[in-house]
Amino acid sequence: MSEPVSMDSRRWYVLALLAMTQFVVILDITIVNIALPAIKDHLDFSEKGLPWVVDAYMLTFGGFLLMGGRAADLFGRKRIFLSGLVLFGLSSLACGLANNAGELITARAFQGLGGAILSPAALSLVAVTFTRDEERNKAMGIWGAVAGAGGATGVVLGGVLTDGPGWEWVFWVNVPFTLGGALIGTRLLVEHIDSSTVRKFREFDLLGAILVTAGLSALIYGLVQIGESGSGSAKAGIALGAAVLLLVAFVMTELRTPSPLVPFGIFRSRSLTAANVVMLAFAAGVVAMNFFVTLYLQQVLGYSALEAGLSFLPMALGQIVFSTLASKMLGKIGLPRVMLIGLAASAVALGWFALMRPDGSFLVDVLGPAVLLSVGGGFSFVAVVVSAISGVQPMEQGLAGGLINMSQQVGGALGLAVLSSLAAWRTDHLAGNGPISSTDLNNGFRLGLIVAAVLIAVVAAVGPYAVRPKADAAGGGGEAAPTEDSESAGETVTS
Repeated sequence: MSEPVSMDSRRWYVLALLAMTQFVVILDITIVNIALPAIKDHLDFSEKGLPWVVDAYMLTFGGFLLMGGRAADLFGRKRIFLSGLVLFGLSSLACGLANNAGELITARAFQGLGGAILSPAALSLVAVTFTRDEERNKAMGIWGAVAGAGGATGVVLGGVLTDGPGWEWVFWVNVPFTLGGALIGTRLLVEHIDSSTVRKFREFDLLGAILVTAGLSALIYGLVQIGESGSGSAKAGIALGAAVLLLVAFVMTELRTPSPLVPFGIFRSRSLTAANVVMLAFAAGVVAMNFFVTLYLQQVLGYSALEAGLSFLPMALGQIVFSTLASKMLGKIGLPRVMLIGLAASAVALGWFALMRPDGSFLVDVLGPAVLLSVGGGFSFVAVVVSAISGVQPMEQGLAGGLINMSQQVGGALGLAVLSSLAAWRTDHLAGNGPISSTDLNNGFRLGLIVAAVLIAVVAAVGPYAVRPKADAAGGGGEAAPTEDSESAGETVTS
């Protein structure tokens, strides 16, 4: 028997709310970058302190994702999602009201914490709201179109707001969406878990949560320090050493506790494991690309912040179009082929970016690869997210959402740290003891982009095969038969 039209409409309103909030969370990773010079002048930041406007957000967002995802599974997705949304909105308001560097960095840390709480809960709500394959693919296409465009849109909007009403609005733009979304969500969302919060809290692996949060935060901090100070940084070495110890302690704790924060059996899902590896590499390449191209436009071509931001508009719009197309292609050509198209297009686009010239132009050197990367990003993002949640039990959807978001954050931090250091080394080597020219900068960016292209090409060669259902991998021509688990989780079956 078909569901009532009102319930069907309600599901799509739920998706609109969830996708909008994820868009805002991803937006805030990049929207601040172009506003940094204005923030520095207004709040009297030091050169060493300024990167913490970005780093504080990344640390808490990446560090708390697994805890946020598991909390959603145990305590209720609606409850955790709304809590994160309110925290994100209030901290965004506090960011714009900051009177000094310390206040802004503290507010950004709480903003990242809000994102880490709401983001995996939002993805798991999408998964449990749309359980039929065709609807889920369509929903993930919309999710990918809106959320995947957030990073590129952030660069555009950051330039517009900074050169317009002021830097405060790169934070205040979030407030009506998040706090308004929380009010709507209290009426619109349905809690899928009916259980005792007190009992669930007793089962919550608090020690594991502390260890993995501290370990991931130390890992991201160490990678950030490499990007800022180079691989010889003492702070980076100490942080990375601490991360290893904390994460090893976390694994040992999880193996012994009866109710682990991360049941390692979840990694028996080949699709989920492969999706996280692919996301790690994809985010590493694309985040580094955003960094290099932003600097190329401003430091080599001499664009203003507004002009540089608007240069990313074709990529943002293309991401929306091609993410939607990717969701339709999933049912026609299968998830592995959609992923292959996305990763291959992304690798070619990054290689194309690596051809940019010091005397180049937007039309010749940026527009073409930007449009191609919107194809790659749209197809890749949808395929990776669908792969991550396919075959995962409903009670682990929040954890799966936390894992894929964590891979995106760690991959982005890792790619930016390693590839920016490589680019800086190349630039310094070419400049020698003399002043750094635009040609030297350009050649450094090109080396980083070449390595990023190679990295994504490698995962393009193996990732799609890893997410292929067993029937297909063995050469079967039909659909893989859904198991009881896959039906309960709304698994996407590809041909």
